[in-house]
Amino acid sequence: MKDHFSFDHRLGILLPDLPVDWDQFSKETQAEILFQWEQIRGSIPDRISELENEINHKQAQLSDEGDFPHSCRLNSEIAELASIINDLWLWYRANQTLSERIHQ
Repeated sequence: MKDHFSFDHRLGILLPDLPVDWDQFSKETQAEILFQWEQIRGSIPDRISELENEINHKQAQLSDEGDFPHSCRLNSEIAELASIINDLWLWYRANQTLSERIHQ
């Protein structure tokens, strides 16, 4: 299955990486890929929660920060974490139709 997924370091999860068109896979391989994706997809809310905790920690640091350049760095880091969360939600929702194929 590792041939069908690659680790995205920014998002912190495996993402589908399919070298050929979906219909070129056997039904058995499709089912295996979908099962693996369902496992990965199920971990996305936990990953989002981890990132939200990081944001909360950085916001707490920001409220006590008096150094303007450091405040700017914290704001930038918070914005990047929020962007990652947004992308994770997109993957979670956009690929829900793929996950539904498992149950058909």
